[in-house]
Amino acid sequence: MASIPASETVPAHSTDALRPAVVLLSGGLDSSTVLAVARRDGYQPHAMTFRYGQRHLHEIEAAQRIAAAHDVTQHVIVDIDLRQWGGSALTSDVAVPKDRDVSAAHDIPVTYVPARNTIFLSFALAWAETLGATDIFVGVNALDYSGYPDCRPEYLRAFEQMANLATRAGVEGTARLTIHAPLLHLTKSGIVQLGQSLGVDYSMTTSCYDPSANGSACGRCDACLLRLKGFHEAGLRDPIAYVERS
Repeated sequence: MASIPASETVPAHSTDALRPAVVLLSGGLDSSTVLAVARRDGYQPHAMTFRYGQRHLHEIEAAQRIAAAHDVTQHVIVDIDLRQWGGSALTSDVAVPKDRDVSAAHDIPVTYVPARNTIFLSFALAWAETLGATDIFVGVNALDYSGYPDCRPEYLRAFEQMANLATRAGVEGTARLTIHAPLLHLTKSGIVQLGQSLGVDYSMTTSCYDPSANGSACGRCDACLLRLKGFHEAGLRDPIAYVERS
């Protein structure tokens, strides 16, 4: 089996008039919408995707499609292996929960990957420093979400404060880094409507925690149920393929 390089990059394009920003791009509905928001707001997006030992690589392929369609300045795929300590249904053999009542769920589910957003944002911070960028975009949401502790506004405020204590620009006072979470207080239907208004092609995206071998979404995990709920409440049909719809 051929080895996978530590990272893959797409060569940069010239967009000198725009401010650089790092956008965390998972290949899902939320991060794809955030990428479109960054472009709308006049940023030059540098997309970062992680191959972290997740259950499937369909989301990596989706991120590559989305990055190409949005003509990002640079797309980096970073390899880290969170399977080494497991702790999540996404990085171990623990079963992905199905058919939960996501509107009533308040516990932290087994699909939570310990410290994942902290790890991802730390990599994004390091890249932002080398790019001279002061803006990082992330697609976290505190309303229609699965109960993850690293999707809360107080977490993002704390990380932003830490970032400005830990970087050269922050210490020297030459620049202040900002974490942008434009979807934080939107419902899933609001996110879908925002993406529609920005021309996001959601048929390119994937959200499922446990897709079939060909990439069809299961329709029953938390991510699928929240996604389907969002499209239903927005009065739209989700364009991706499902094994079974709820």
